Amino acid sequence: MNIADDAQVDAAYAATLDRFGTVDALVNNAAMRSRNLFPPTGRRTILETADSDWRRMFDVNVFGTLQVIRRFIQPMQQAGHGSIINISTSGSWVALRPDSMEQPYMASKAALTNLTFYLATEVKKDNIAANVVFPGHTASTGTEEQDAARQARGMSVRERVQPVHIVPVVLFLAGIDASYGLTGKAISATEWNLLHGLGDEERWTRSGLAALR
Repeated sequence: MNIADDAQVDAAYAATLDRFGTVDALVNNAAMRSRNLFPPTGRRTILETADSDWRRMFDVNVFGTLQVIRRFIQPMQQAGHGSIINISTSGSWVALRPDSMEQPYMASKAALTNLTFYLATEVKKDNIAANVVFPGHTASTGTEEQDAARQARGMSVRERVQPVHIVPVVLFLAGIDASYGLTGKAISATEWNLLHGLGDEERWTRSGLAALR
């Protein structure tokens, strides 16, 4: 679904309840990235951005996600348990790459991160956990094209971890509720994997995964 389209969100919610009857966990991974807004490199200075760029980004990454939460949390509240997992970025926590020109993406993810902390407190009474996961430097759709465009501009690129590296922490969070005691937290998928003996970032790159086969 397009999470910025209320009708599509409603249809997805109805289809979910029709098939499964309830919702136990919600993973908010849909988002607009910088390269969707400013193709192909995703780079533009803050002063070069327009108000419409910020509205478009926030319509998806903040308001779209909020609309999904408002729908899909309802069965959790009725059942008295559930888990919401918002996928953000470590760059929303601090200015991790202040020279990377990733606004308004980073600002939208900072809003999502902060929203998660407040939501966790509000829904704890319903026994619903709400946490935010930072994936790290992860490959996604269009990464190869973006990296090629960056290299053409003389920018350096490095091998990224594959999206599957967030699966262990997301599966764990999907299986808990607020009674577990882990809610309102920001969790690094990279640190989670290291802590649980699942390898470092290199282990989860394409070459690292191929070496295990």
